[in-house]
Amino acid sequence: MNNFKFFHQLGVKYPLIQGGMAWISDSSLAAAVSNAGGIGIIAAANAPVDYVKNEIRKAKALTDRPFGVNIMLLSENAQEVARLVCEEGIKVITTGAGSPGKYIKMWKEHGITVIPVVPSVALARRMEKEGADAVIAEGGESGGHVGELTTMALLPQVIDAVSIPVIAAGGIGDGRGIAAAFVMGASGVQIGTRFLVAKECTVHPNYKERIIKAKDIESVVTGRPTGHPVRVLRNKLTRQFEELERTAAPLEKYEELGAGALRKAVKDGDTEYGSVMAGQIAGLIKKEQTAKEIIEEIFAQAEERLGAVSFSSVVKMDA
Repeated sequence: MNNFKFFHQLGVKYPLIQGGMAWISDSSLAAAVSNAGGIGIIAAANAPVDYVKNEIRKAKALTDRPFGVNIMLLSENAQEVARLVCEEGIKVITTGAGSPGKYIKMWKEHGITVIPVVPSVALARRMEKEGADAVIAEGGESGGHVGELTTMALLPQVIDAVSIPVIAAGGIGDGRGIAAAFVMGASGVQIGTRFLVAKECTVHPNYKERIIKAKDIESVVTGRPTGHPVRVLRNKLTRQFEELERTAAPLEKYEELGAGALRKAVKDGDTEYGSVMAGQIAGLIKKEQTAKEIIEEIFAQAEERLGAVSFSSVVKMDA
């Protein structure tokens, strides 16, 4: 199968999905990414269904290109959002935090392409059996909720394990990462952190500035004892989480500390006590650009890297 046939069938120019980031991936960003030739995603997260509906309709007014919705399956609103996407004619769904199995039949009946995010081979195989059209193999380098395997370790194992297209995610922020994913056999990429600094991204300017100033070693994972670890940039909040771990605090203390922390960073611009979710590639990001500029730049870089590298040019074979 042509690696990129899957995206061509979806009617998009670039084999790219924008990450579904809670409180961040709204109609403004999703429409901008779709207009630039990728697949923009609106994050439903724990938002009320009316909010998701309004964002979908705003996006429809901003673009005539395909865009999708990310559904967090642990959300108490997941079932209502699962029906909403059918009513609104959404063409692409990405899912996280659980299995979408009970909704797949309904979504397929409405012509929706279903792409779950998976952190393991076992879950990828399960998603294929349940009828997913593709999977996003997301390594622990990504921002937000993470698994244990790195993208370079996870991606080829998932590709070997399933026959459906596999999209790479986690630790991809420029054309070099895209080229590496393609060489390993990915059918496309999902990118989140790089789009935090898109001009169409509506996060607080303080959040964008924090990403642009991030250093390579500033990413940290918090909340491992809860079973739901989260990758963020270091700040006073992460130090408080580290203290909870050091003192073996009860799990409810983690929940209390994390309540509303992402919104505090995204909307209020509190980058000290808010949760500044970002992937390990944040240190690569140096400037704010439009979504179109980002996409065109990274795919031009990928094309250049793929064209420049051949096996014979990097490995000298003995005669």
